[in-house]
Amino acid sequence: MILSGSLVVNAQVSLTMPRNLPAAYEKGTRSPSGQPGSKYWQNSANYNLHINFNPETRLLTGKVEIEYFNNSPNPLSQIAFKLYPNIYKKGSIRMTPVKPSDITDGVRISSFQVNNTTLDSSKFHIEGTNMTVPVSALAPGSSMRFNIEYSYTLNKTSHIRTGEIEPGADFVAYFFPRIAVYDDIDGWNMAPYTGPQEFYNDFGNFNVAITVPVNYVVWATGDLANCQEVLNETYCQRLRTAEQQDGVINIIDSTDVKQKNITRQQPFNTWKFSAANVTDFAFAVSDHYMWKSTSVEVDPATKRRTRVDAVFKPEHKDYYEVVDFGRKTVWAMSYVFPRWPFPYSHETIVDGLDQMEYPMMVNDNPLESRIETIELVDHEVFHTMFPFYMGTNETKYGWMDEGWATIGEWIISSIIDSSITDDYGVMGYERVAGTEHDSPISTLSTQINGTNYFVNSYPKPALGYLYVKDMLGDSLFTRALHYYIQQWQGKHPIPFDFFNCMNTGSGKNLNWFWKRWFIDGGVPDLAIKKVSRSTTGYAVTVECIGHKPLPVELTVTYADDTKTTLHRSVAVWENANSINLTVPAKKAIKEIKLGGTYVPDVNRKNNVWNNK
Repeated sequence: MILSGSLVVNAQVSLTMPRNLPAAYEKGTRSPSGQPGSKYWQNSANYNLHINFNPETRLLTGKVEIEYFNNSPNPLSQIAFKLYPNIYKKGSIRMTPVKPSDITDGVRISSFQVNNTTLDSSKFHIEGTNMTVPVSALAPGSSMRFNIEYSYTLNKTSHIRTGEIEPGADFVAYFFPRIAVYDDIDGWNMAPYTGPQEFYNDFGNFNVAITVPVNYVVWATGDLANCQEVLNETYCQRLRTAEQQDGVINIIDSTDVKQKNITRQQPFNTWKFSAANVTDFAFAVSDHYMWKSTSVEVDPATKRRTRVDAVFKPEHKDYYEVVDFGRKTVWAMSYVFPRWPFPYSHETIVDGLDQMEYPMMVNDNPLESRIETIELVDHEVFHTMFPFYMGTNETKYGWMDEGWATIGEWIISSIIDSSITDDYGVMGYERVAGTEHDSPISTLSTQINGTNYFVNSYPKPALGYLYVKDMLGDSLFTRALHYYIQQWQGKHPIPFDFFNCMNTGSGKNLNWFWKRWFIDGGVPDLAIKKVSRSTTGYAVTVECIGHKPLPVELTVTYADDTKTTLHRSVAVWENANSINLTVPAKKAIKEIKLGGTYVPDVNRKNNVWNNK
C-alpha cells in the first residue's frame, strides 16, 4: 500500500493468511478461487437415535447407533466425541454460570460398542464436553459402527440453550453423543463447549424415535414419519392442510389443550422423525402448548413449500403472531435476501427460554414488544442459511454465522413491518470501536468474550456485508453470494473461502475491503474536512480518518428546512482517504451533516458543518 497525498493506492492487495491455513491450499482441499479444491473431503455419519424422555423427572435415556465414514486421506486411531450435556457436569470448565441445583454427573455411558465389540468406557478420556476413544485404525474410505447406551438429566434452570421451560414443557438440545468434526484445517475439533461460543458439527442423516408419556406432543428437526401413530386423525388432517396452503391453521387450539385428547391415548407414544444432511437435531415437548401452522411456496420452479409452525403457551399473547412473522421471514429469505429457496421442509418456532437456532427449529423466549419479537424471530430463522445450510464453524468464526443473521434481521424486519428501522448492535459497535474491547473481526471467537465477542460476531461483520452489498449493487452482490452458497453449501467453508468466492463470483478484487474491514484494526471515523462555496454550489471535502471504510451519507439542510441527501458507497475509499462532493445549491444551505443509520462514527463532532 502506497500513500500519495490524499490517495491510497492499492497495488494488488493480497490477504495475509495465518500460517496454518496455506497447507489446505497446498494439499488441494481448498483453492485461491474460493472453490473447494479438487481434493476437498469431509467426513459424515448416519445417526439412529432411540430416546426415552420423562418430562416429570427430566431423565433422558437413549441408544445411539452411528455409522461413521472416514472420507479423509488419513487413518484415524482415535475418534473424538462431543458430550455437550457435560457443560452441566461437576468439574467441567464453563464460562456461563450454572446453579448448584443443575450440576449433574453429566452423560452416563452404560454401554459402548465399536463394530459390535464392547469397550470399557471408564478408560475413555473425558474432559468436559470432549471424549476421545481409541480404536483400531479406521482406514481412509472405510466406515465404523458405534452403539452407545447413555443417560443424563436435563437441566431444570440454568438455561444454556436447552432445558425445562416450565413443568410440562421442555426444549431438548445437544442431547446425544456425537462424533466431532475431523477436517482438513484442524484435524479433530477439540475446542471445548464452555457456553458463549456456539457449535461446529458435521453433516449427517438422522432417524430419531422419541418416546414420551401420553398427551405430550413432540416437535423436532426433520419430518414426522408416523403422525397417525401418535396424533389423533383430526390433528394429522389439520397438519396436512397447513402444509398445502398459505392461511394459518390452528393445529392445536386452547380448547384442544383443555380436552387432553390430542395424542393417541396409550401410556407412551413414540414419535419418529427423519432428517437428511443436517448438522444437528433438537426437539421440544409439551402437554399444554398451542400449535399454529401455515406454509409458503419457497421455490416457484418446483412448487416446493415450507411449513412454518409456532408452538406456545396460550397465555403468551405475543406468540399469536409469531407464525405470521416466521412465514414472512421464510418468504423473504426465499425471494428477497439472500433470495435462495428456503432449504428445509419446515421451521418450528418454540416458546422457550432462550434465543437460539437449530436445523428446522428455533427456541425463542416470549417478549413484551411486538417489534422485538419480529426482530428475534427473523434473526433466529435466518440462521437456517448460516450456519446450518452452509456448515460454517460457529465455534471459531462466529461472524460467519451471527453477522449474516444480523444483516438478515436488518433487512427482513422492515419487510414484516415497514415501521421498523432495525439497527441492532450498530451503536454498540460505535461505543466500543477502537477500545480494548474491540479487536479485528478475524480474531477467533474462542479467543474473545463479552462485549468483544458480541461486537465482532454481530454488528461489525453485518456492516461489512451491508457495505459490500451497497458497493456491488443488489444484482451483482446476489450473484456473488449465490456463487459462495453454490460452492460451499453442505460443506465447511472458512473465512478465506468466503472472501475468495465473493471476489470470484463478483468478478472484482475486493481484498482491499476484506483487509480493512475484517482483518485490520482501526475505527469508523469520517469527517467533513472543508466546505467551500463555488459558482455551482458547495464543494464538500470528506475525509476517512479512522481506516475503516464507511459509506458517505450526506444530509443537506437548506435555510427553508428542506433537505436533500447524497450517497456514496465504500468504493470511494479504495484508492483515496479524502473525496470531494459537489452539492448543487440554488438556495442557501443551513447545515451539512454526515451520518446514517448503518454508519457508526467514533467522533461525530467533525460530522457537521453549519453555515454561520
